[in-house]
Amino acid sequence: MKKLTLTALVLGLGAMLPLMAADAAANYKAHCAKCHGADGAGKTKMGQKAGCKDYTNADVQAKLNDDHAFKSLKQGMKEGDKELMAAFGEKLSDDEIKALIAYMRTFKK
Repeated sequence: MKKLTLTALVLGLGAMLPLMAADAAANYKAHCAKCHGADGAGKTKMGQKAGCKDYTNADVQAKLNDDHAFKSLKQGMKEGDKELMAAFGEKLSDDEIKALIAYMRTFKK
């Protein structure tokens, strides 16, 4: 019985992964693409003004720390009194933020 339950759990989680990826793509488009660009390169007018990094660059991705990215997404980013990035902790769950980070990782070329 335990083996059957574990198998059902694994299959259920596997079925949810595409849904989580779709949610991450939708959240990225809704909350991030305006600055970071649809491709993650950060070459939008707002992204260049804010100093967005190019997440298509393998070196940038290698230096990206998931814990720091999580904190930045949850709490936002400021430079002095200037807001560089809005906080999304009130709009997105922790799991949605983690999924966004995983989605950002897909931009690496």
